[in-house]
Amino acid sequence: MDRAKVVHLDTHVIIWLYEGRVERLGKAARRAIESSSPVASPAAVLELEFLHEIARLKPSATKVMTSLAAEIGLQICDMTFRTVVDRALHENCLIKHGFRDPFDRLIVANAKAASAQLATKDERILDNYARAIW
Repeated sequence: MDRAKVVHLDTHVIIWLYEGRVERLGKAARRAIESSSPVASPAAVLELEFLHEIARLKPSATKVMTSLAAEIGLQICDMTFRTVVDRALHENCLIKHGFRDPFDRLIVANAKAASAQLATKDERILDNYARAIW
């Protein structure tokens, strides 16, 4: 897959796409998703399942991902977990800004390791990852 044509999606973006709430997406994020191959970090998939398990998301992660794979071609990144974790070990900029969410740390690290854009509304990520878009 051509890395220049890939956009990683933060968990909330995946949820909004699944729910058909594309109007919640920023213009740059929407354009990137429409013109690139959308990718989800395995960490985002796991976060979806946790949200399902605590009843904050009705469908399971499998249902969300299967639906979006068919609708928009969403793929799960196949980068090795070790590569992502190695990158996350050096991803302390979010920690310095008081943000300790391990899912976000892994999602950002995954996008960075892939040299990919990351569609997110999260301002801390937007402020700390040069390729984050909204």
